[in-house]
Amino acid sequence: MQLEIRPDPAEVGRARRWARSRLAGSGIQVDEPLAETLILLVSELVTNAVVHTGRPAVLRLSLPCAAEECATVRLEVADRSGRAPVPRCVDGDATGGRGLALVDGLADRWGWSSEGVGKRIWCELDRAVESEGSASAYGSGASTYEGFAYEAV
Repeated sequence: MQLEIRPDPAEVGRARRWARSRLAGSGIQVDEPLAETLILLVSELVTNAVVHTGRPAVLRLSLPCAAEECATVRLEVADRSGRAPVPRCVDGDATGGRGLALVDGLADRWGWSSEGVGKRIWCELDRAVESEGSASAYGSGASTYEGFAYEAV
């Protein structure tokens, strides 16, 4: 599944809505922590593509089948900029610059690779279907990264 993204900040909301609509047939409920984390990752990666490249991008989402007991959810954003993604160090008053730190803290794995004249940034979330009474693999959704606390809400 993929969605073409225009270099317009309004595309971030459209990408989140598109990703939510794809969850229905995957067995991932929109209110489960994995879905909330996935939508936050979509928002961060699409925002980075739109804001930092100023070029069109493609959002790809690979969701597990509903019958799979354990699967990996993969999210990719491919853009036409050859500039490498660079995590930034920002102070507590900054309103941006924490996107890749969030990706690093929330995803089980992430990375990027050159692709033609552009690049592909990807991240993966491992999903283990819970048995009744078991704790969620994602807990409360709260995490910390290098002293910053954040929560997927």
